[in-house]
Amino acid sequence: MDSPLHTPDTRPCSPLIALLGPTGSGKSEVALRLAARFGGEIVSCDSVQVFRFFNIGTAKTPLEDRRGIPHHLIDALNPDEVFTAGDFSRVARPLLHEITARGHLPLVTGGTGFYLRALIDGLAPGPARDAELRTRLLARETRRAGSLHRILRRLDPQTALRIHANDTPKVIRALEICLASRKPAAEVFAGGRDALEGFRVLKIGLFPDREQLYLRLERRLEAMFANGLLEETESILRRGFPGTSKPFESIGYKQALQVINGELTLKDALFYARRDTRRYAKRQMTWFRQEPGLEFFRGFGDDPAVAAKVEERVAAFLSEAVSPTTDTLKT
Repeated sequence: MDSPLHTPDTRPCSPLIALLGPTGSGKSEVALRLAARFGGEIVSCDSVQVFRFFNIGTAKTPLEDRRGIPHHLIDALNPDEVFTAGDFSRVARPLLHEITARGHLPLVTGGTGFYLRALIDGLAPGPARDAELRTRLLARETRRAGSLHRILRRLDPQTALRIHANDTPKVIRALEICLASRKPAAEVFAGGRDALEGFRVLKIGLFPDREQLYLRLERRLEAMFANGLLEETESILRRGFPGTSKPFESIGYKQALQVINGELTLKDALFYARRDTRRYAKRQMTWFRQEPGLEFFRGFGDDPAVAAKVEERVAAFLSEAVSPTTDTLKT
């Protein structure tokens, strides 16, 4: 087994691998392969896999398929708990140090780009969450869809350009910052971020052919519904967790809940789940293309040739004193 902690650099920096890509790109397979070779532990960077009981629709790697490799921030919270990008950064950073203290290589893998950004770059300090204000804002948006984004465009046009009008949680947070701080959120964000220290980071992105990815995602969704997604959703509800819990907003579970509530037929649920998944994967690829320093590899992670190239790049990185930064697309 190669040593993951060979760092000629005299600074106290440990290697950290971030493995990213759109849903269905095969990140888990590559992460397991890297962890097995380099003595790694996997830290999930997924905003839904962190919740217990949401298994089928999140494509969690079953416990029996994890090859004894430690996985962190999977099944860590109950569905009715709140977990933000800031929470992820706060919890994951000590984990990274604990993993390196054990002489292991931390592998952060997932498709939630904002979580990674919070972990590596940090988040600008902002006002605390205001539950009463959030409730009022959400009620307004429910009455008049799109009204909050119009307000944000008036108060903070720069931030409004970066947030989609349908991304209600982010719009609410931006307005919360504007109203509490009495200044645009963009100005608050410009105040500086608490970046991760003590690590040199290699960011790797899997970038499959888009049409092949869409086809794979459609087949995976069909398999999810065929293999018990509706039944799993019902079982979560029977545990007493409300359908308003955050993870029920994710693709697949949202449509399953609508079938259970009699709002959609199974056929329509599949149609909307396919459509929304394609859109989500497209947004992820757009986000990752803009991620600074991310090295892209064409293809799926379960392709042995692609996985071998990624493994070779990681081996080279672990032997370097300083990780080079490049945006070159690997072929």
